[in-house]
Amino acid sequence: MKTGGQLIVDALEANGTDRIYCVPGESYLAVLDALHDSPIRTIVCRQEGGAAMMADCHGRLTGKPGICFVTRGPGATNASAGIHIAMQDSVPVILFIGQVASHAKQREAFQEVDYVRFFGDIAKWVVEIDDAARIPEFVTRAFAVATSGRPGPVVISLPEDMLTSLAEAPEALPHTLVETRPGGAELDALEKLLGKAKRPFVILGGTRWDAAAVARMRTIAEAWSLPVGCSFRRQMLFDHLHPNYAGDVGIGINPKLATAIKQADLVLLIGGRMGEMPSSDYTLLKSPYPDQTLVHVHADAGELGRVYRPTLAINASPSAFVEAFAGRKPAATPAWADETPKLHAAYLDWSTPPESGPGAVQMGPIMNYLEKMLPDDAILTNGAGNYATWVHRFHRSRRFATQAAPTSGSMGYGTPAAVAAKELFPERDVIAFAGDGCFLMNGQEFATAVQYDLPIIVVVVNNGIYGTIRMHQEREYPGRVVATDLKNPDFAALARAYGGHGETVEKTADFAPAFERARASGKPSIVEIRLDPEAITPTRTMTQIRDRS
Repeated sequence: MKTGGQLIVDALEANGTDRIYCVPGESYLAVLDALHDSPIRTIVCRQEGGAAMMADCHGRLTGKPGICFVTRGPGATNASAGIHIAMQDSVPVILFIGQVASHAKQREAFQEVDYVRFFGDIAKWVVEIDDAARIPEFVTRAFAVATSGRPGPVVISLPEDMLTSLAEAPEALPHTLVETRPGGAELDALEKLLGKAKRPFVILGGTRWDAAAVARMRTIAEAWSLPVGCSFRRQMLFDHLHPNYAGDVGIGINPKLATAIKQADLVLLIGGRMGEMPSSDYTLLKSPYPDQTLVHVHADAGELGRVYRPTLAINASPSAFVEAFAGRKPAATPAWADETPKLHAAYLDWSTPPESGPGAVQMGPIMNYLEKMLPDDAILTNGAGNYATWVHRFHRSRRFATQAAPTSGSMGYGTPAAVAAKELFPERDVIAFAGDGCFLMNGQEFATAVQYDLPIIVVVVNNGIYGTIRMHQEREYPGRVVATDLKNPDFAALARAYGGHGETVEKTADFAPAFERARASGKPSIVEIRLDPEAITPTRTMTQIRDRS
């Protein structure tokens, strides 16, 4: 006989959980008590949204479900931001929520929420435990659901009495990973389509990749001379300095790359959904009927034909697909072989940052410095905002598991993600990029980095505005500024107040020594860049946007 709390922890251990992210609550004290005697590492966070985003980053970088525990009511609703990210980004996460006791349900008891209804549209599966003896069954099923097909978040509601009551339950067994593999006929069909193509293009996206799959994809690209692009915020899926790399298929796409995709006669989409952002509002691939021959490879059959009608649908995970196709070679040198290096050259030109711009701080030279200084395995995280353009356009990713950024465009992600990344990979450099507005949405998780001695570096690009919204505001309603100005703290002083290291950069030349001092400090650090709000994009000033010039 064990308590429900003990059964939860036993099931987590059986399924390979080594750490959880949480904000404690009285609604799941029995689980916390069981964790006291468990080898599972408990990371205590400062707000539930940050905890859920840490769990998302864990799932994103490892492919294994990130585990998050929060209390009922406000705790759960705070965590919903991270669950929405995990859903749209196809990341395995399991959120456990303390719930009111069974006898108090349906009475609008203290902090009561119907989680099945609340999370129903933003989670892959939501369940409430009503029999403690079934806890091992439901937890193991949660791992299976979170990782199978298109991965995503699972939410488990835990009534308080389910956690404190004693129950006799079967020992939890680990979940079985469900793999989907391509058939020989599908691979033959793809080979024939490639044989007929004149201008093919490959787009990599989604999840269920690993380092071996990324390496096999490189082998396929080399054998077939294929140009390869990475979907929005999935840049870590292909080496950017490889001669077959053509660029980022995301927001603010290189016009030459957009033209190449539109003019392609065959698009091989592997792993991704090609949603609104990477498809440039469904213009690169028209929905529901693309102009190009479309071969769509996806682990979830429900995604095949959902938005685009593919010529060839292959129900397979990216890793299984590239493993199966890697042994196939073209019969002769492909007709498009000479065009692929031209697309790479266009990418290199597009990803070379400008040296000048308005104000005393130039982001172009800063990005050049970081590209030369950071090792290939450095992990870069960010949330959302115009500042992220500098990272996504000008950082040349070289290795898998080096990027954590929400394709859903959620602000406040970078700092908690950096905490989780550094906790997972303490030997690697972890750099979070954040705007001033973005940082203050979950900047309190900097305290978590200090608590666990995780020397992340947060680069806060401070221009005193909600930059992306101001840009759109100035374009659509020139000169009519409302609700986009910000008065910020001294971020370097804030870092020191938390017990970390702080630096302020007001001239371009200040950045390199400030960053090096932060890195050498051995502490969690904030390097604040005070950027002129005119420098709103790498190529256009705010005045140019306002004047539509």
